[in-house]
Amino acid sequence: MRLRLALLAAVTLALTGCATAPKIDATPPRALVPELFFKGRSLAIGEFVNTIDGSRRGLTAIIDGSFDGQTLTLVEYFTFSDGEKDKKTWRLTKTGPTTYVGTREDVVGDAQGRLDGPFFRLTYGADVKAKGSVYTLTFDDVLALQSDGSVLNRAVVSKWGLKVGEVTLKISPRSAKALQPLHAPRP
Repeated sequence: MRLRLALLAAVTLALTGCATAPKIDATPPRALVPELFFKGRSLAIGEFVNTIDGSRRGLTAIIDGSFDGQTLTLVEYFTFSDGEKDKKTWRLTKTGPTTYVGTREDVVGDAQGRLDGPFFRLTYGADVKAKGSVYTLTFDDVLALQSDGSVLNRAVVSKWGLKVGEVTLKISPRSAKALQPLHAPRP
């Protein structure tokens, strides 16, 4: 009986906070307005950390953004540290003053976005390919404008409520000319 209670307590503690939304260390200088920040071209540099085995995978993305008054479209050209390349397109539709609904090729159902004070939060499930299999993972992203004009994006990645990874990206607005050497793949 005592062993069962100890095991139950250990599992409960392990699960508590396993997949909680990531925290941003400081209060941003002002609120992030996604449709303003992502208009034009930006550069994202960061990494995915697998919290199960400790492995890391670097990534760089060129993001081309446009806003038609209701929908923010983000075309993302990814290059990963292992040489893999990918392209994804977000369509985030503004549904209210602080709410968004989004889709992307690998997103299961709809992504839910919301402005939360100075932060933009985006939660969604996505089918992720890994080691020859496809896994549906949950992403809880928090984006915050930084004092240098960049955006810090931190995401907790989970499966069945258990944290399996973290993504950290620094996104900087850049001119198309400044990003030319990265030669993003084009459709």
